[in-house]
Amino acid sequence: MTVVVGSTNPAKVKAVRTVFAGLDMDLDVRGVAAASGVPEQPLGVPQTTRGAINRARAALRAEGATWGVGLEGGVRFAGHAAWLFGVVAAVRPGATVHTTRSAELRLPAFVAARLRAGEELGPVMDDVLGTVDIKKGVGTVGALTRRLVTRPQVWSQAVALAIAPLITPELYDLR
Repeated sequence: MTVVVGSTNPAKVKAVRTVFAGLDMDLDVRGVAAASGVPEQPLGVPQTTRGAINRARAALRAEGATWGVGLEGGVRFAGHAAWLFGVVAAVRPGATVHTTRSAELRLPAFVAARLRAGEELGPVMDDVLGTVDIKKGVGTVGALTRRLVTRPQVWSQAVALAIAPLITPELYDLR
């Protein structure tokens, strides 16, 4: 079986590989470039969810795919605050797409202001921290928690939650 991730971002592919490795199944996990169909910086839960679903469906159309997984990082605003979160979508042929959200992290006010002005989080954090492609490694969450929690860890938990109905269909009456 082949799990295809709708992204080539190493942090996202690593998270999916980690989760599926824990299932003790003979699976190949690979990433493919997949359009999200949403802006580079999705805003709000609906837009972020749409991006994850689009990536999962595109991944499932890749040659040899038996699973499609889409991961989309988003930002939501609440008052003056901004919160970073992710949405994971998982799908198998002929099955319903299952989605879940990750834990959320409040962003610093000056970062939120730049996001409100239309910038994307990854480049903003690279500018603030003097890094390059932070989103391909520990991510914003890793930087702001001093690596107590990293981007791949947050994604792994969300991936596991999204695939639960697909790996235990008998409990979800999905047969």
